[in-house]
Amino acid sequence: MNTPFNRHSHAVAVIVGSAWSRESTDAGGSAPETERLDVDTPFGTVALYRMLDVGRPAYILPRHGWPYAWYPQHIPYRAHTWALRAAGVGALLVTSSVGVLQSNVPLDTLLDVGDLTWPENRLPDGSTCTLFGSEGGHLVLREGLFNTALRAQVATLCREGDMTLAGPVTFAYAGGPRTKTTAENRLFASLGADVNSMTFAPEVVLAAEAGIACAGVVVGHKYSHPDIPNPPESGITASLERSRAQLTRIIDAFLRQAEPVASGNELYRFS
Repeated sequence: MNTPFNRHSHAVAVIVGSAWSRESTDAGGSAPETERLDVDTPFGTVALYRMLDVGRPAYILPRHGWPYAWYPQHIPYRAHTWALRAAGVGALLVTSSVGVLQSNVPLDTLLDVGDLTWPENRLPDGSTCTLFGSEGGHLVLREGLFNTALRAQVATLCREGDMTLAGPVTFAYAGGPRTKTTAENRLFASLGADVNSMTFAPEVVLAAEAGIACAGVVVGHKYSHPDIPNPPESGITASLERSRAQLTRIIDAFLRQAEPVASGNELYRFS
């Protein structure tokens, strides 16, 4: 599949992370069977997984690959976004397991992301987070990075599916590959951030640049602020399993029921 950007945005997609596994979407797993589609992009080939029992195209994109191949600093963010746009995606749900920075934000609960902070706008390799090269493009955030109409759809899906959706929260991005220091977590919290992780933000920014309406749902698996005690737990594996349990239902509902919407932002380009 090697196509330019599709003007007809009729598909939906979800980006999944470490709290997911291939078995979640393979035949015999907890979700329906999928078909792998390889999409050629100027940044490399990307594997999308299309659900086979949904009427219109619905894709799963594992940000770390299946099997797990890319650490956060290696994720081919540009290739992923280009593939989604080429496949005609007009509604994107970006999910992640995150650290929590504020004591009033609950763990193990779906959180609606309403904004993010990422002043440098650079990918882990130091390059500018953009799809465009020398021809350029200037993303004007008329609406913001998170689409109002699509967030409303997610809230409705949660309400109708008896899922708790808290928030909105503000996301802070730090690209890794290390975890944040105590001082950095305190700084993010002082800037008004509620959650943070090593991924998520580049996907949201690039989706907006590509004209793809985006919503974000994350789950906090631990408190990252040094002054907030964590409940007893048995390690990262257990916390990611709890995140997966929360995300599974909204991911499935979004893929089956969400509808593409128009982006409220503008890409300004010199004539």
